[in-house]
Amino acid sequence: MTAPASLLAPGLGRRLASLFYEAFLAFAIAMGTAFVFSVLTQMRHALQGRLVLAVVIALVLGAYFTWSWSKGRTLPMQAWRMRITDARGRPVTLGRAWLRYLLCSVWILPPMALFAQQRVADWKPVAATLLAWVLFWAVLSRLHPQRQFWHDAWAGTRLVDAPRTGHGAAPQ
Repeated sequence: MTAPASLLAPGLGRRLASLFYEAFLAFAIAMGTAFVFSVLTQMRHALQGRLVLAVVIALVLGAYFTWSWSKGRTLPMQAWRMRITDARGRPVTLGRAWLRYLLCSVWILPPMALFAQQRVADWKPVAATLLAWVLFWAVLSRLHPQRQFWHDAWAGTRLVDAPRTGHGAAPQ
């Protein structure tokens, strides 16, 4: 079954560009969250409360992403002219957005789990493994009949092209 033209996935290059922009934004949000957490808890050492901090960062990022997705897009998605819908092209509910957020962990958890129990002094193998995994996972979208990322297929969501805004085009 083919999707209507309005529900076609943006090109892989655009989706990856948006993903990397998203990573920079998520890093900034995580650093801001860590700063506020460290001030509020009067953190004196970087390892103090790191598990709680990781959970707080994950929840703050989850709130950012799910709220943005329920509105149709994040800032990087807007910049790269794409939006998120459910499988039928309708707006994403908060519940489905949270499910997508949890399933998006497939982008980083496998390589991070590989290094989690090891004491790796050099960051280069971790970064190389993470980058290789992200590229591998992205290319797997070519196996999906509608070229969607697999976490979107599992969550019942899809990334679609968003029309240009400005110069007579109606915003969405």
